[in-house]
Amino acid sequence: MSHYGTPPPDDPEHQPDQPPDQPPDQPERRPGAHAAEPPPYNPYPDNWESSASRSKPFVAGSGDHAPAGQTPPLTGGYGQLNPYAAAQGDPYATNPYAGSPSPDKQTFGFGGYAGWFTRVGAYVIDYILNLVAGFPAIIAQIVVISSRTTTLQPDGTERVEFHRTATTGLLLLIGSLMSLGFYIWNVYVRQGRTGATYGKSVLAIRLVNSDSQPIGPGWAFLRSLLHILDALPCCIGYLWPIWDSQKQTFADKIMSTYVIQATTPQPRAY
Repeated sequence: MSHYGTPPPDDPEHQPDQPPDQPPDQPERRPGAHAAEPPPYNPYPDNWESSASRSKPFVAGSGDHAPAGQTPPLTGGYGQLNPYAAAQGDPYATNPYAGSPSPDKQTFGFGGYAGWFTRVGAYVIDYILNLVAGFPAIIAQIVVISSRTTTLQPDGTERVEFHRTATTGLLLLIGSLMSLGFYIWNVYVRQGRTGATYGKSVLAIRLVNSDSQPIGPGWAFLRSLLHILDALPCCIGYLWPIWDSQKQTFADKIMSTYVIQATTPQPRAY
């Protein structure tokens, strides 16, 4: 009996137990099974260990790669940890070369840069105090001037003579030393230690460095010498704080010093 439409049993392409169109090298796919999906893309190689089990730090150039979700620390060009990677909240924690404020100096609060007229006012106060310190010299000069004599010369000119005595000479010497000593103490020592001369203390302004601390007697002396540049030419350096954004003279810019309105109590007198 012939079976129309039924393939012959010896045809290998139409065997009843072989699924149609199945490649010979591909494994058999069961009904209802899904094809295996490729693993997700991993941007980091397999040689990275988890941060919990890794015992050595990340070093640039070693072939290690940061794991997903983590950021490697900043590194230098030679595979060393960057000493300038500052930690949050403590800028001096990781930079061994960063200067930190000195603990034995007072740090002043910043209330703004001192204006030019305020600085001039402090200078006037210091100048008056310096005159008071040299008061014996002033007395000697008054005595010498009051004892002058004027003589008329044959040619019609007048000749003025000042008569100095040992007493007036001694008063002049004492007053000059006292004035010089007060100036050194007030401008170099006191201002260097506390940030203020007596005039600056009255007007609550301070001479500070970039750390808002007193600059020290040595630097105060050097800054005073650099005022020569402020006087040349035509004292323009002394006038520079009028339009400068940080109210600095030429000496202040060279020394990186600032005159500020201090928000802390006045320093103790020495």
